[in-house]
Amino acid sequence: MPRFEVIAFDADDTLWHSERLYVDAQSEFRKLLARYDSPVDERLHQVEMRNLRHFGYGIKGFALSMIETAVELTGGRIAGADIQAIIDQAKRMLAADVELLAHVDETLRRLMDRYPLMVITKGDLHDQERKIARSGLANRFRHIEIVSDKTRQSYEAVLRRLGIAPERFLMVGNSLRSDILPVLAMGAIAVYVPYELTWAHEMSAPPPVDQPGYHEIAHIGLLPDLLERLERPRT
Repeated sequence: MPRFEVIAFDADDTLWHSERLYVDAQSEFRKLLARYDSPVDERLHQVEMRNLRHFGYGIKGFALSMIETAVELTGGRIAGADIQAIIDQAKRMLAADVELLAHVDETLRRLMDRYPLMVITKGDLHDQERKIARSGLANRFRHIEIVSDKTRQSYEAVLRRLGIAPERFLMVGNSLRSDILPVLAMGAIAVYVPYELTWAHEMSAPPPVDQPGYHEIAHIGLLPDLLERLERPRT
């Protein structure tokens, strides 16, 4: 019997590219407000953090935070056409192609015959459902969970609902804050796969390399080999 009852994956920047959409949009936003001589990046981050409890994670909340930031930094002088430009940028983000990261498709194909696979992602329900459907990966997963935030409590609630003990659960993701630390805290196994870009809100100090249950791999294509090593009988 396999050691793990389920292998779970984060979605954004673990299975497909996402953060670079935000980086590109913020670059356009910076250009839009250049004429106003305003400290855009720092203020936008402050507004996003303030608004998380209102709008949650995702593109729609990001767009509302850009609009609010523009209004604040311009003292309400932002033109209607500029507000429309922000909205149009958000629509382009929502309509963007879902581009898989390297090695994702073949890795899931290798694993799905041995393990039940799961997606656990956070953010806007409609947007995340759309990306999962458009990714072409939906049929690889037995379970799909879209949560408002990733905390120890939210992971524990998922495992209780599925009747899975933490030591039989393995989570794969690119965010130390959301995918790794809460999972380790409940006694499960976590595999960190760094992505080239990280939102400041998701940054966190990594656990010690000898932290029980913690593993790091350079890319997701190395996951099957890691699982083989973890499945070997302990001597």
